[in-house]
Amino acid sequence: MANTASNPSQPAGAARPGHSKLLRLIAMVLLSLVVLVGIAVLITWLVIRPRRLVYTVEDGSIHNFNMNNNHLNASFDFVVRSYNPNSRVSVYYDAIEASVRYEDQTVAYSVVDPFLQPHRNVTRLEVKLTAQYVALMGSASRDLRREKWAGEIEFAVFLKAKIRFKVGSFKSKHRTLRIWCSPVMVPTSPSKKFERTYCDPEI
Repeated sequence: MANTASNPSQPAGAARPGHSKLLRLIAMVLLSLVVLVGIAVLITWLVIRPRRLVYTVEDGSIHNFNMNNNHLNASFDFVVRSYNPNSRVSVYYDAIEASVRYEDQTVAYSVVDPFLQPHRNVTRLEVKLTAQYVALMGSASRDLRREKWAGEIEFAVFLKAKIRFKVGSFKSKHRTLRIWCSPVMVPTSPSKKFERTYCDPEI
C-alpha cells in the first residue's frame, strides 16, 4: 500500500536565503559608506594638514601694586602672541576670557576683544587685568610679599575662548579652547627682565 503524504508545507527556512542576502547587502553598503567617509577625511587632512596653534606670553608687568589687610590691588599688562601656522585654516575667536592666578587663586579677570586670525598669521593680544581688593587665602599674602621683594612674582595666565575654524567657505561649530601659561615670571625689580613663557593649548 502506497503511503499518501499530506500536502507538504513550505519549509520554515526557505525564506531565509533572501533575508540573509538583504542583510549582507545592507552591511556592504554601510561598510562602503564608512570607507568612503574615512577616505574623504584622510584626503581632507592631507590637503589641509592642520597644525597645532601656538601661544606664548611675550611680556608682562604689574603696576599699582598694593597689599592691605591681606587684600591685593594691582594692574596687570600681558602681551600674548597667537600664531596660526596653518596654510588653509583661519580661526574665529568669538569670545575670550582671561585671568591671572596666584597659587591656584584667581586674582584678576578680564575679557579680550574677539578677532579673526587668518592662516599663517601672528596676532599679539594686549591683555589688561585689574585686581581690586582681592582677598588672598592661606599663605598667599605672605608669599606674594616675599616674591615681590625678591624681584619677581610667579603667576599663571589662563585664557578661555570660543573658537571656530574656517576652511574655504566652510566654518566649523564652536569649540572651547583653553590656554594655560605657567609659570609666568613677572619682574618687580629693574634688575629682572621678563622671559617668554610658552603656553599649553587644549581644545
